[in-house]
Amino acid sequence: MSDVWITGIGLVTALGPDRETTWRHLVAGLSGIRPLTLFDPAGFRTGIAAQVDDTALPPVDTPRHASRATRFSLVAAVEALSDAGLPTDAQPRPWALVMGGGAAGLFETEGFIARRLRRGQQARGLTEFLELLQDSPTDRLASRFGLGGSRLTVTTACSSSTLAVGMAAEMIVDGLAPVALAGGTDAICRLTHAGFNSLRAADLRPCRPFDRTRQGLTIGEGAAVLVLEDADHARTRGATPYARVLGYGTTNDAFHMTQPEPSGEAWARTIQAALADAGIGPDEVDYINAHGTATEQNDAAECAAYQRVFGARLARLPVSSVKGALGHCLCGAGGIEAAITALAISRQIVPPTAGFRDADPACPVDPVAGSGRPHTIRNALSSSFAFGGNSGVLALGSYS
Repeated sequence: MSDVWITGIGLVTALGPDRETTWRHLVAGLSGIRPLTLFDPAGFRTGIAAQVDDTALPPVDTPRHASRATRFSLVAAVEALSDAGLPTDAQPRPWALVMGGGAAGLFETEGFIARRLRRGQQARGLTEFLELLQDSPTDRLASRFGLGGSRLTVTTACSSSTLAVGMAAEMIVDGLAPVALAGGTDAICRLTHAGFNSLRAADLRPCRPFDRTRQGLTIGEGAAVLVLEDADHARTRGATPYARVLGYGTTNDAFHMTQPEPSGEAWARTIQAALADAGIGPDEVDYINAHGTATEQNDAAECAAYQRVFGARLARLPVSSVKGALGHCLCGAGGIEAAITALAISRQIVPPTAGFRDADPACPVDPVAGSGRPHTIRNALSSSFAFGGNSGVLALGSYS
């Protein structure tokens, strides 16, 4: 893949309403997992989540009836464009837009259904169905910022916004647009919370990726928007990148709807595809932002994949998961983790795995316990291994 720069980053997470607050709290080893207040969790196995404090979000021009997920993405997009030094008005521009989308406005639709059950025909709020479709946040972003280029919404479960970033970079390489916004957004809703509880995949305590005592994930929410640019376009206007998008890989393990292929062979192929697209070898990777869901099976299979690719070098390679701090942000997870990987490269600091205490022989990695660690990062991977076998790995590189 030719030179594609990441010139702007916007974040909304449970650790903060913006990029710098999220990064500062993340590197300090803090966690955004706390009691769930978005709805009454009584009756579920777990009542915790990495919930965004929407009262702390900065004001943005938000369409009427915008869903929670749409608001997250608009806030992140304004921050990313401002960070890149690009305009945030709605003048028509031929820029591309690729977002990972999941629950979208399902939380709001659930609210209407609950009122309908209580009040019958007199219940109001039918407009809340307007944001139900998975592509509604993408459509709102395109309208708000006048993005008239290629527009896609990727829905491949937890790898959605990882693939969105890779596909957006590919559009720039193919000459379809000089600038692309990419990332993803998702919001907690009753259905997803109930689903992971029903699978018994949600931990009663805050999740602990790679820890010997891990018992499942913690649901999260949030958004990330990255501004990707053709390097020549960015140089012309004097922009400086956080990192470069070197390439990405995607495969499907065709194994099971929810369980990973345990040997790691399938996910190793995804990693190798990303390395091949980036034109780098395993010995040139200095950090891995892992999928790291904290489920017993996923963490072990992921570590097995890394062992297949990196061999003995894995013992010297930091592999951390931000889900211990941010929860599993579902279709927004990959974009958020790509943004954090770019920040790690730019600032030469590896973020920690919050919650990790006890090493597990089944996960022989260095998860960076405690707080962030200064580390030379030339190239890094951001991995997403999703339900249904949908896998995506991004390869990012330093600017210098």
